[in-house]
Amino acid sequence: MDWSLFDTAGHRKYLTEAERRAFIKAAKNQAPEVYTLCLVLKDTGCRLSEALALTADHIDLRAGVIVFRSLKKRRIGVHRAVPVSPTVLAELDRVHGVRAAQGAPEGGTSVRLWPWHRMTGHRRVKEVMAMAGVSGPHATAKGLRHGFGVAALERGIPITLLQKWLGHAKLATTAIYGDAVGAEERRMARKLWD
Repeated sequence: MDWSLFDTAGHRKYLTEAERRAFIKAAKNQAPEVYTLCLVLKDTGCRLSEALALTADHIDLRAGVIVFRSLKKRRIGVHRAVPVSPTVLAELDRVHGVRAAQGAPEGGTSVRLWPWHRMTGHRRVKEVMAMAGVSGPHATAKGLRHGFGVAALERGIPITLLQKWLGHAKLATTAIYGDAVGAEERRMARKLWD
């Protein structure tokens, strides 16, 4: 498959850093559960379906990671841990009662953080994108995933670590995030100019 950060018309499919900031700023004005979904999508690069499948037992408050079940793998039981900030963990606990759910007899295994269908999650993300003034082919949960990949490489995260966090089987798939343009590309190139 030919992966690209641009659609067939040449429009980018990832959010810039400024768009990611505007997205989270707009999300703060939404219902708390919409805000936490937006935070998780922005700060982990997970797929929307992976976020919506999260249960309280997959939030590891001690280790500071969210453990995603990789839904695109062909076999069951493939998971990956993605580190998140203490702020994200605190918000997940505050809004979804993660710690309390984990203390229950079933350990939080039956407590879905967002008991929504994929279309509902998609609608929530699109609503926040509109409020943030982000439009175009990149104004999606997938655009957030791509934006996370670009931002990670821009900040010097090793590509192999990004591959693990995104759950890519092949490094070549992760390598597309080095194909950023505009301000992101200029910031990367500036390292050569100094």
